[in-house]
This record gives sequence, C-alpha cells and structure tokens, in this order.
Amino acid sequence: MKDKLDDGYISLEDAATYLNIKPGTLRKWIKKKPDLPAHQIGKLWKFKCSELDEWVNSGKSAIE
Repeated sequence: MKDKLDDGYISLEDAATYLNIKPGTLRKWIKKKPDLPAHQIGKLWKFKCSELDEWVNSGKSAIE
C-alpha cells in the first residue's frame, strides 16, 4: 500500500486501514496520544505514512 501512496497525506480512514485499526480507534488516539503524527487541515485529519511508520517503530504507539 505504501508504494501507491508515496508520502502524500492520507485520510483518517486510510490511515486507520494502514495501521490495521478502526477509524474510531484512531479518533480516540488523536485525543489521547499527543505524539501521534496527525495534522488537522480544516475539520479533516490527515496523516503521512512515513510519519506513522516512524511513530509505530519508536514504540510510542504502545504507550497508554
């Protein structure tokens, strides 16, 4: 999936699919995890796969 996306911004729904979680879970993480690499553009949340990969690999995604 990453080859198709390059490193442009993806939607919340696509980011949830990329992380293999539900969109509702990602919305909760946006509120609870201030280090989550999410960018609010207007009312929409956008993500970059490279930033999500870095965040997951750092282990920060596992911290409650």
